[in-house]
Amino acid sequence: MGGRKDDEIGAFDALLLLDHPRKAAAAEWASVHLGEHTDEFDAHRWQAAAEFGVQGLTMPPELGGAGATIVEALLTFEGLGLGARDNGMVFALSAQVFSMQSALLAAGSATQHERWIPRLCSGDAIGAFAMSEPDAGSDTASISTLAEPLATGGYRLNGTKTWVTLGSLCDVVIVFATTDPSLGRWGLTAFVLDAHRPEISFGEPIEKLGLESCPFTTMTLTDCVVTDDDVLGNPGAGSSIFADAVNAERAFLYAAQLGATERTINACVERAQTREQFGKRIGQFQAISHTIADMKVNHEAARLLVFKAGLLRDAGADVTMAAALAKLQTSETAVQSALDAVKIFGAEGYTTAAGIEHELRDAIGGLSYSGTSEIQRNIVAGLLRADRPARRRR
Repeated sequence: MGGRKDDEIGAFDALLLLDHPRKAAAAEWASVHLGEHTDEFDAHRWQAAAEFGVQGLTMPPELGGAGATIVEALLTFEGLGLGARDNGMVFALSAQVFSMQSALLAAGSATQHERWIPRLCSGDAIGAFAMSEPDAGSDTASISTLAEPLATGGYRLNGTKTWVTLGSLCDVVIVFATTDPSLGRWGLTAFVLDAHRPEISFGEPIEKLGLESCPFTTMTLTDCVVTDDDVLGNPGAGSSIFADAVNAERAFLYAAQLGATERTINACVERAQTREQFGKRIGQFQAISHTIADMKVNHEAARLLVFKAGLLRDAGADVTMAAALAKLQTSETAVQSALDAVKIFGAEGYTTAAGIEHELRDAIGGLSYSGTSEIQRNIVAGLLRADRPARRRR
């Protein structure tokens, strides 16, 4: 066999080494700085993450980033998920790095890059991504936030967004609006806006089941006049910008959830080794040991799918199928593993003291953000052309 290049060896190491040094270093750091579960956003933790280099991972060195590959970033976030118990903070960091910043870097102008990316990397600014609306979640063609072109140039924005991650805290926000609702997704244009403009207001954090330390809010734009320089990419390119960003989000936002699931599995193994009932350790009962084995199988499958998507992204290939598969497997594995953990811990697993129930609450959110499981199955089935008649052979 011929020799492999160093970068190829690194990619294979990421796939094969569950204790990869980059992941281990991130887990060790997170256990100290993001260790305890919290109910509110902690600005000190955010700044500490920036000093550790989290927000700048995938950004170019000339803009204050580390220039890491996607696979390297996935290893870091997997480690953060493993070491931290503040899943909300890790989710917030993931959302900025893999969603908001990826869109800004891919489609932004040099001026937009220079204004915002160094501040995002340093932690001096927080970024948000505003697409969803009260009546338009996965159905982006139904976006009603209006971008009215002005005769003098620029646009007037009016509308309401919801589920804006870090909305109440952000300094810069990417907003998607339509210049003509009748055009559906083809009428979408993206804008990069200073979130402190007086025409932009944010609601109180939405109360939710888990991920409490990551606020989601509504956002209202009222006669917000913007210039052509505020457009992200080209007018009418909003749909393609969003599609590219959401593919990255679907695949890579879940690296941290891989780490959290691994932490849950480790806790279950320890419980199986130490808890005794009926004169033997509960791990000697197949009902327990087989459950843990299934957790491990599903986790490994999810991990391979996530890192496959990362390898494809680094290679410049399309990740639509890979992202949908990774998101579907990882999110559903996380929920099932956390639910199994509650059962393995018995009544103690239902208490807040054990720390298992909040893993379940946090994991459930993954079934919805970046598109529900049903949306992912629709994507996979569509790409397989399962919904179309078979082609006739000539």
